[in-house]
This record gives sequence, structure tokens and C-alpha cells, in this order.
Amino acid sequence: MMLARVADSLYWIGRYLERAEHFSRLADVMLNATLDRSDAAAQTAYIALSAVGDPDMARAARTYEAAKALVLDREDPNSVVISLSLARENARQVRDQITTETWERLNLLYLRITSDNASQAFESGSSAYIHEIIADLHQFKGAADATMSHGEGWRFLMLGAYLERAQLIARLLEVCFGDGRDGNVTDRIALMSLLRMGCALEPYLRRYTAEIETRHILEFLVFDEEFPRSIRFATTLIEEHLVGVSRHVEGGLATPERLAGRLKARLQYADVDELESVGASALLATVTSECARIHDAIFDTFVAYSLEMKLPA
Repeated sequence: MMLARVADSLYWIGRYLERAEHFSRLADVMLNATLDRSDAAAQTAYIALSAVGDPDMARAARTYEAAKALVLDREDPNSVVISLSLARENARQVRDQITTETWERLNLLYLRITSDNASQAFESGSSAYIHEIIADLHQFKGAADATMSHGEGWRFLMLGAYLERAQLIARLLEVCFGDGRDGNVTDRIALMSLLRMGCALEPYLRRYTAEIETRHILEFLVFDEEFPRSIRFATTLIEEHLVGVSRHVEGGLATPERLAGRLKARLQYADVDELESVGASALLATVTSECARIHDAIFDTFVAYSLEMKLPA
């Protein structure tokens, strides 16, 4: 089994890069909303900023400034620049575990977003700037898939990415469709913006044509087996990668694997009819809390395990 610090760093690289991509997309959708001063545009900004935990800013801030802060604010632990900085630092610590192609892509991205002229570059072409960040993150993921051995290290990298993705999509849907909230999203333009935030608009339209409906959106982003950003797809991959790394745990300890299997089954045997009858909030809250439990179990099992677990009596 690889060193705990190596597994931990690779896992967090996956999480931070997934977070950076998601928040970049939220910022981009918000910027597109600035072209329209309608209620749907205001609702789009509120969805995006509520999904990152700052609804007060969503009410008070101008959309452009909010989007820029989400990308470049070095005081905000959720910003894209902070996520990329933390990912790069973890990558530096395990430089010998990743390939030159992945390191160079991440390092170039880090240097661009932390440069002295980053703010000026954003202001000169904000949408293009964000698109370049997202494209570079896609290149990193492609390089990781194509050049890294698909062993333990790669699995920890993917595990972090899919666990982060499941939580982020669940949080986004909770903002829009959670029970007991005033003003659940019903506007067609706002719903299309929601799909863009999940990188799901084009795949959704190919499945459901022009029917932009809450039921279909929940069905697609929660239960679809083939769309890589659905919660069900993510939880399936979480379990798959945990099965792979748990083979290396002495004594057969696999608590994270069991938790992931239970969450996967919960998604497998639920459906959109159940979601409509009892409300989406309970299931989405379960996804978020179970992902947090899986995260804690990963840390306890692979990072902070006691010596007694690894050394013979």
C-alpha cells in the first residue's frame, strides 16, 4: 500500500481540481446572466452563489464582481485560485507520483491564475479567461487518464474528484429544489442555467429535447447511469475506486467501501417518482451527509490509521 501522505495528496488534488472546475462554471454562467437584467438572471446568480454557501452575497453583490471574486479572491477559501493553489501544492509534494504531462499542465494553470496580471486578464475578457481555465482542467484530467498508471495513485485521484462532484451537484440541486424553500426554481431560463452549471445542457437536450422540466432535470442529474456528472454515476465510480484501493488494506478493512456501496444502492433503487412524492431534499441531504462520512472513513482508513492496524502483533 502506498504511503498515507501520498494517498492523501492525490485524493486532495482530485477534490480541489473538481471544485475549481465546478466553481469556474458557476462563475461563467453568472457572467452570461449579466447580459440579461431579467428576474431569471438574478435567480441564476442567486443559485450559483447559494451553491457555494454565500446567499447574502448573492442578494447584495453585483453579478460581475461576484463572479470575479469566485475566481480570483485570494481571501475566499472556496475561490478557484485558492483551489488551484492547494491542488498545485499537493502535486508538488507528490511530484514523483504524477507524470510530467499532468504536472506541467497544472503548474502552467497555477502560474496563470496567480500572476500579477490575472485580474487585468479577467477584466479584458472574463468569459474567455474562465473558458481557458476549464479547458486546462480538462487537459489535466485527460493527461492523467492517458499517462498515469491506473493503479492506487490514480484511483485516489479519481476518488477525490468523484466524491467532490457528488457533493457539489447535490448541493446545487438542493439550492434549487430542496423542500421548504421559497421560490424553488421554475423559470425556464433559470433551469437552463442550472443545467449549464452542471455541464449538462447539451446532454440533457439530446435526451429530453426541449422539455426543460424539473422532473427531467432531477431524473438526469440524480439518476442517469451514463451521464458522468450525475450523482448516480459519481457514486458508482466512488465505490469502484474504493473497491480497488481497499484490496491493499490489511485485514480486509473496507469501511469506506461499505459506506460507498450503501450509497450506491440507495441511488440505484430510488427513482424520480419517489423523489416527487417525498421531496428531493431528503435524498440530496443523504447524498451530502453520506459523502461526508465516506470522506471521514477514507481519512481514518488510509491516512490516519493506527500503527496497530498495519504492524503484526
